[in-house]
Order: sequence, then structure tokens, then C-alpha cells
Amino acid sequence: MNVILLGAPGSGKGTVSRLLEERFGIVQISTGDILRAEVKADSATGRFSEPYMTKGDLVPDDVIMNIVEERLAQKDCEKGFILDGFPRTISQAEGLGKLMSERGLKLDLVVNLDVPEDILISRLTSRRTCSNPDCHAIYNTISNPTKIEGVCDKCGSPTIQRDDETETAIKHRLETYKEKTAPLIDFYRNENCFVNADSSETKGVFETAMAKLAMAGAI
Repeated sequence: MNVILLGAPGSGKGTVSRLLEERFGIVQISTGDILRAEVKADSATGRFSEPYMTKGDLVPDDVIMNIVEERLAQKDCEKGFILDGFPRTISQAEGLGKLMSERGLKLDLVVNLDVPEDILISRLTSRRTCSNPDCHAIYNTISNPTKIEGVCDKCGSPTIQRDDETETAIKHRLETYKEKTAPLIDFYRNENCFVNADSSETKGVFETAMAKLAMAGAI
């Protein structure tokens, strides 16, 4: 099963991804996580991408497409995958369509996670992420705080506010999303596998996704 999750930063794509992973045993692919790992490793890709990420800009399409192509070729993607945060532009969506066609793959589900902007800003400014690259657990100082302030519940590493989750960076990311990524909703809207879901509550998104899959005979 192959799934795309669309939605603005903070819409809950990571949380929904984990539910789908548990339900179907497929792998989540987050281009954001891959890029942050590249930055952490001080690779050529990381050094090139970091200035874009810090400002809340999109990393150029060719860099992202190379990352996705390499990732989809790995063995753990054979059962299926969840694309979290990709594609982010029409060009990337077209590139993905070509790549999947070449590999004889099809999309089973495209979910757009729809959340009001004020909720997005609140979620992101209060988000904290485990600094351990092997953990990357996500918390929220309001709705899901750590047991000990600033310490990851799972591995004990410090939690941090990412550079791209300050209020200034978030507002810039949302403007970039509206300009370059929101048009993807219209790109996929006429696909039979597309569904729009109110993402104010994660459980509702998951149930909407399951209903769409059932209707399509995918489960």
C-alpha cells in the first residue's frame, strides 16, 4: 500500500503516519527527517540544504527527488510506504508519478490534512523534538509534555525547539506552503484515492483514511 499525506506544517502528518505504519506494517518516509539527518551528518546534501531549512524555504526539487528515489529503492519499501511531507510542489508530484510508473507502482491513498492556521501556529511553536537522531520523538509543551521538562521520555536525550519552528520561521513556512504546496490539493483532487480530512483530531483523520481505503476495496 502506497500513501501520500498532504498538509501544512503541524497538520499531524507524522502522527497519522505512525498509525498507518502500525495498521499496515508499511514504512514512513519523511523527507524532512532525512534532510535533518543529512545536516546532522554534515554531508554535502546537508550542508547545501541547511540554509533553506533554517529559513523555512523549500529545498530545491532536484535534491528532494534524488533523496526520494534512493529511499524508495530500499528493501523496506517493498511492502509499501507513506510519504510524509513529500511531494511539496507540482514538479515533485509529477516526478513522483513518473518514478512510480517506471516501477509499476500505484497510489492507494492521498489524504489532505486540513487544519486552521491558528491551530497550526499553536501546535508548532509548542512542539519539542528529541535531539537524538535515532529517536526523534515529538512532544508538545501544551498537549503532550515530557515527564521531565526538556528530557525525552523514551531515551533521556534533551528535547529541542527546531530552528524552523520559531514563530517567525513558522509563519514563513506557512506562506511558502500556501504558495507552492497547497496547489497539490487540486493536483490530486480528481484522483479516486484522494480524500480531504479535518485534522483537528488525529483519530478522525485515521478513520476517514480507513473508510476511503475500504470504499476503494484496498483493505
